[in-house]
Amino acid sequence: MDARLMKLAIAAAALAFGGTATAQSAGTWLIKAGVNRIAPQVESGDLSPPSLPGTKIDVESASSAILTATYLVTDAVSLEFYTGLPYEHDVVGDGAIAGVGKLGSVKQVSPTLFAQYRFMPPSSGFRPYVGLGLTYAHFYDEEGSGTLTALTNPGGPPTKMSASSAWGLSPQIGVSVKLGERWYLDASVIKTYIENTNTLSTGQSIDTKLDPLSTNVSIAYRF
Repeated sequence: MDARLMKLAIAAAALAFGGTATAQSAGTWLIKAGVNRIAPQVESGDLSPPSLPGTKIDVESASSAILTATYLVTDAVSLEFYTGLPYEHDVVGDGAIAGVGKLGSVKQVSPTLFAQYRFMPPSSGFRPYVGLGLTYAHFYDEEGSGTLTALTNPGGPPTKMSASSAWGLSPQIGVSVKLGERWYLDASVIKTYIENTNTLSTGQSIDTKLDPLSTNVSIAYRF
């Protein structure tokens, strides 16, 4: 092989290696940090007696920081572990008690493990993806308000709340956009199907479908 062919071969190898090094390909990791907003789409049952018929609740939206680790098993298939700082949601009256305001608050964390499929070639600067995850929503640090006590135990000790934790499925759709050699902008929308039971210290309880819609945006680093 003459010198010119040797130089061409070396240049081609360097280009091939460089393309692989900058791609979202099998064996690479993406670490992402960003913000997520959870908007519960609540379908509330009725508070058990003794209560005003049609006493329901709603759960307000909350935002928090998120951290995600993604591993590409193949060029197209990835596993993603999604977690973050706690969210704090206000619980408000609905149905027959709509307008009474805040009944209490609850904190939650909802780590999720996704299996994902990524479209477009690994070196593409724009890669849409879909995923299906298993979510564990852990509720804790529940606090009832004076309004809750006035409705459920007037004249008595403060009413306490307890929310059960639960598992749910989480379909996901998202996109990863290349910003630089190793940096990406990532955004996704997640719908989680989950329901739980809220129990009061008065012995009353209420079942709710939470089914939150989550929207998030992150900056990702590939290595």
